Amino acid sequence: MHLLLHPAWPLLLGATLTFRALRRALCRLPLPAHVRTDPLRTWRWHNLLVSFTHSIVSGIWALLCIWQTPEMLVEIETAWSLSGYLLVCFSAGYFIHDTVDIVISKQTRASWEYLVHHVMAMGAFFSGIFWKSFVGGGVLTLLVEVSNIFLTLRMMMKINNAQDLLLYRVNKYVNLVMYFLFRLAPQVYLTKFFLQYAGQRTLGTFLLVILLMLDLMILIYFSRLLRSDFCPERVPRRQHKDKFLTE
Repeated sequence: MHLLLHPAWPLLLGATLTFRALRRALCRLPLPAHVRTDPLRTWRWHNLLVSFTHSIVSGIWALLCIWQTPEMLVEIETAWSLSGYLLVCFSAGYFIHDTVDIVISKQTRASWEYLVHHVMAMGAFFSGIFWKSFVGGGVLTLLVEVSNIFLTLRMMMKINNAQDLLLYRVNKYVNLVMYFLFRLAPQVYLTKFFLQYAGQRTLGTFLLVILLMLDLMILIYFSRLLRSDFCPERVPRRQHKDKFLTE
């Protein structure tokens, strides 16, 4: 009962509804010619616009949180700030919204990898939201959104068949650097920290399991990224028709 009455629920609901309203607003924007001819690309374009907005806001917000509360870098379990707590609630709301969007749009099969990721992310964030522990870890995890700004931009250009643009060629190198700095490096740092909970029956062990599964997904995505952008001759010609949803 205590969990059901937790004051975080209005924050989560507010964040989720905010992203739902944002999606409705973004759907009114004009679509690129190549995107508007395909309903699947149209849905994905709108989905990525929301993701792009979330990445910009939460990525900058995470950097500000660490700048304001630098102890989050070392006191991953106990460091806490109101700004960091609100950021975790904000991002959890995004993952709830995106999960619902994928399901009601009947894109579950094409986007199942995103659903798995979202479930794991929400499981980790809820520990910080409802038990107020590992908020610092949640903020460090959200540094990945800095990398996602460039990754999402890349996917939007691919959906629009704009790989020949100079912007795409420049972005793929910037994206690679950001991937190392804000995705791989924080994951390695957090994994090293949470390994101390291995074998213990604690919340830290639960988060370690989630983190290890995310590590595996990130390495798979990284191999796809390298293969697609830097070794295109090794990409099989016959690919699933909806593969652009995840690559």
